Amino acid sequence: MKKTVTAVFDIGKTNKKFFLFDDEFQEVYREYVQFDEITDEDGHPTEDLSALRDWLKTVFDRMLKTEKYEIKAINFSSYGASLVHLDENRDVIFPLYNYTKSIPQNIIDSFYEKYGPEADFHQKTGSSSSGMLNAGMQLYWLKNTKPEVFKKIRYSLHLPQYLSFVFTGIPLSEYTSIGCHTSLWDFEKRDYHDWVYAENLDQILPPIVSTETSINMNYNGKRIKIGVGIHDSSAALLPYVRSLKNQFILISTGTWSIALNPFVERTLSKKDVADDCINYMRINGKPVKSARLFLGNEYSIQVKKLTEHYQVDKDYHKTVKFDPEIHYEIVKEFEKIFKWESIEDPEMPEETHLRYTSFEDAYHHLMMELVLLQVESIKSAKGNMTIEKLFVDGGFSDNDIYIHLLSHHFRTMELRTTDSSLGSALGAAICISDTQLNSKFLKKNYSMKKHIPFIAK
Repeated sequence: MKKTVTAVFDIGKTNKKFFLFDDEFQEVYREYVQFDEITDEDGHPTEDLSALRDWLKTVFDRMLKTEKYEIKAINFSSYGASLVHLDENRDVIFPLYNYTKSIPQNIIDSFYEKYGPEADFHQKTGSSSSGMLNAGMQLYWLKNTKPEVFKKIRYSLHLPQYLSFVFTGIPLSEYTSIGCHTSLWDFEKRDYHDWVYAENLDQILPPIVSTETSINMNYNGKRIKIGVGIHDSSAALLPYVRSLKNQFILISTGTWSIALNPFVERTLSKKDVADDCINYMRINGKPVKSARLFLGNEYSIQVKKLTEHYQVDKDYHKTVKFDPEIHYEIVKEFEKIFKWESIEDPEMPEETHLRYTSFEDAYHHLMMELVLLQVESIKSAKGNMTIEKLFVDGGFSDNDIYIHLLSHHFRTMELRTTDSSLGSALGAAICISDTQLNSKFLKKNYSMKKHIPFIAK
């Protein structure tokens, strides 16, 4: 007899993942793939959308034919700040522009001249001036620099909704993608910001539906419930919000490390703006105060340099465990020695000074500096609120040194980690289910681990 399952495509910048979950949200199948990036017309690297689309269809069509599983539903989680544009025939207008691409300063300046001041705009939209990391700014840039392309757009879809569109052919928008630092949403009036209407962008943004919406379709002869997709950070947050009663902060780690505080009832304050906090959005439209850090990206850059400098295997860093003796020696005469390439830090040196003879020592020092940045990010998201629980999911939940140091810095908070690979995928599966979660859900489904702070000398 076939096992009834929910399928989820979880699309990250690096890993493209496919999961099957049973009725109790236990993972029963997974597969991963990576694609080489292509370049846009300016030579900037970006997602190979054609390869991604072909893989989505191939994997799903193959799994529909399996004798082992009966797929009853499918949903999609993906990174945000990325738009797929469709023409009047609903064909893709390539490319998908990478959120790491820069926007000329004169375009940004002209935007705030029209719709600023910048700080007030940041407060209302929960979006800082981050160039392409704002999907709205992408549209403004496209309209003003590539008008011939912009004129061809009938619909602009956030990436999670494009993944759904591949299977349904129905262009839609939903709250978590609109609300993830896009500059599109006014959190005070709970509608698109006035500038969206002034620029007539509402004409190319598809109808907004609830994140929990699903479309019942006959797909390849099978009756399947197809979700509309969800932004990955909001998806990672969902199981916690649904199953916990006490307030908490979730650190969702990966290329970006995002400290998420879903218990703020108001828009960002002036201090929040000064601390560079932004908003994400829950599936019910409520804001999630957040502080993001390009931690995973910077980690990859620096580890690669250390690996080459100390001539160790490229995966050696994954084997290094926290050593209190090394930590003690570094703390005695601690100073910052790393120059970041993708993080702004006024206290970093003008160049990196590696004063250690061993990879282990240098790696510990690297993690200590990165965790100091993480600590400040968490404090920004927390603000003056009394929050006693801290959860970490994503790639850094497996990093022994990161977790030891984080628990050391937040000794008064209860720190727990979860299975690193499931967060956003499981959230996407839950989003289109009617299942009620309880406090035991996280322990059962996430291999939850509690961490006790080490005793420093």
